[in-house]
Amino acid sequence: METSLFTKEQFDELEQFIEAIPDKKDALISVLHKAQHIFGYLPREVQFFISQKLNVPSSKVYGVITFYSYFTTVPKGKYSINVCLGTACFVRGADKIVNEFEKKLGIKVGETTEDGRFSLDGLRCVGACGLAPVVMVNEKVYGRIKPEEVNKILVEYSE
Repeated sequence: METSLFTKEQFDELEQFIEAIPDKKDALISVLHKAQHIFGYLPREVQFFISQKLNVPSSKVYGVITFYSYFTTVPKGKYSINVCLGTACFVRGADKIVNEFEKKLGIKVGETTEDGRFSLDGLRCVGACGLAPVVMVNEKVYGRIKPEEVNKILVEYSE
């Protein structure tokens, strides 16, 4: 029998959130947001739980998760690094920023470091084109980043 990586309290919190929704018919996206906030990502176990509680097919749950890039089915690092790869950022060297993060962290875009500290992703546009190239670490925005500043950013998140 497979054991859960998650606590009963986490599932209870999600269940209480779902039960408080008056119209569950159109609640899938908000429930997925809440679940990702609680669990950090949306593994199969959580997807099936949501499917049962909302009475929707698990294939629909999975389809929504994979359609929206915000949702993830794999654990993310404590610090989620996102490099904007939109046009303005790209023409100002975002690809070089990505390469530098990959080199320093020893991972590729879409991966998480072995210690679970950092994950690296690319975004299409963060709406801060005047600050291009832009890097976000969790909710903190860094603008006009140069490859030589990548190490300085990583040091900020070293514990």
